[in-house]
Amino acid sequence: MTRAGKTVEESIVERSRWLISLRWIAIAGVILTAAAANLVFKIPLPVIPLLSIVGILIVYNLIFTFLIVRLRDGFANLQISLDLACLATLVHFSGGIENPFLFYFIFHMIIASILLSRRAAFLQATFAVALFLAMVTIEYTGAMRHYCLVSFIIKDQHSNLLYIGVVSFVFVSTLYIAVYMATSITKRLREREASLAQANALLNEKDRIKSEYVLRVTHDIKEHLSAIQSCVETVAGGIAGELNEKQANLLQRADDRTAKLMVFVKALVEITRIKLAQEIEFDYFSLKDTIESAINFVDTKARNKGIIINSSIAPAVDMINGAQVYIEETIANILANAVKYTSAGGRVSIDVEDDGGNVLIRVRDTGIGIPKGEIGKLFEEFYRATNARFTEKSGTGLGLAIAKQVVARHGGKIWVESEEGAGSTFSIILPKGGVQG
Repeated sequence: MTRAGKTVEESIVERSRWLISLRWIAIAGVILTAAAANLVFKIPLPVIPLLSIVGILIVYNLIFTFLIVRLRDGFANLQISLDLACLATLVHFSGGIENPFLFYFIFHMIIASILLSRRAAFLQATFAVALFLAMVTIEYTGAMRHYCLVSFIIKDQHSNLLYIGVVSFVFVSTLYIAVYMATSITKRLREREASLAQANALLNEKDRIKSEYVLRVTHDIKEHLSAIQSCVETVAGGIAGELNEKQANLLQRADDRTAKLMVFVKALVEITRIKLAQEIEFDYFSLKDTIESAINFVDTKARNKGIIINSSIAPAVDMINGAQVYIEETIANILANAVKYTSAGGRVSIDVEDDGGNVLIRVRDTGIGIPKGEIGKLFEEFYRATNARFTEKSGTGLGLAIAKQVVARHGGKIWVESEEGAGSTFSIILPKGGVQG
């Protein structure tokens, strides 16, 4: 894997796509510049050679575009070498050493420094210098014709040895300094990214170990709590002997506290299991039936408060791929929260829409809402909004954290829009095909 969590092959393909995109921009730039030079500035340039080079650029860029999925790291070297050769030829046919665009070689050096190793980048710089010096030499000696930029250059400079020497020194030194600086920065960034990737991997491993420990401990606590709860219920039921009023009251309080603690421990076990699971079992199920089941789960509590849960499910919504039990628990939990924090006689609704390859689920209520500054923390583990703690004392602060984990494992997204005192809207997007995140 690479530092960004991508495979080496994916990283190479991504870099190659970037290089190919830059080349299309360069091709367009060459055509526009040549047209402007001839038509606007009246600088006579050899059209056929320039268009021939553009044609070569287009052909091999198309070849690299079609072969991109088969590219290997060496292809970046090859592409840059071809680009340098084409650039040198373009410069030769458009003024040679008189052409100010010869400094575009520097851009290629920066690209090479980003994409290639330091050694390969310096080799490309040496190749660029060789191309430049060869062009200057053959024009100076007359081995090949020099195409002067008439009306742009006052005096022909291709045979001026002093001019050639100064420009060559500046050009060559600039090329190598650019490569040195770019590769130095790139090297530091890569080392930093590698260090961060290693630290991130270590943190993930520590988080996994912590989760395993929490799972073991909470499982043991759950077993002990179950035993305590069973004993308390047995004694409270009078099986171990008749109780006076004070004893019955104390046992009832102990039973209530044990039940609340059991809810908390079960939620903690559940979120830890989800975090530790590499994959959760997916299968096709009816989302429509699942939502109706979730509504039935909270319907009694809603009716006791005079709240009717309205539902609207688009006809196209039915079978999706996922973990049905987890999805149902998530929707039921959000509905239960909506009922819990909505005053008697309020409104709760759930709407499900078809969104192409996804389904969009929205749960709206007219409840207490969420303070603006706390919305971003709502899906954190153990977090409860301040007004929620004031309205309802009991609560684990894990329900929405579990919902976020479940939705994320389905490759979906969950968010909330709310205004304190004006209700909340929880939205969930789930892929129909069940992509595991």
